[in-house]
Amino acid sequence: MSLTKSSVFVTEVQHQHIMEIERNLGRQPIADVMESLQLKPNDLVVASPQQLTHKMVQRAIKGRRLTDNTKSKVIAALEAATQKSFSHNELFNY
Repeated sequence: MSLTKSSVFVTEVQHQHIMEIERNLGRQPIADVMESLQLKPNDLVVASPQQLTHKMVQRAIKGRRLTDNTKSKVIAALEAATQKSFSHNELFNY
């Protein structure tokens, strides 16, 4: 079987699409928690005991795959802002 340029191109596009699916995990439970507590991303950034950016919080809400370190920072910031304890499973579905 010979590969043409167009068949290779389709394979690359399909591969890029698969990679997008793996990184974009959809709206996460943290978005609902923040909404119910009337918190904005800035509230977490201000309350964070560690360096946390607005972009990190937005990515957590939108469901971009985060590193474990970033997830820990977001959880710590939410706990600091609310004085409540949250588990990873309550806030993220991956």
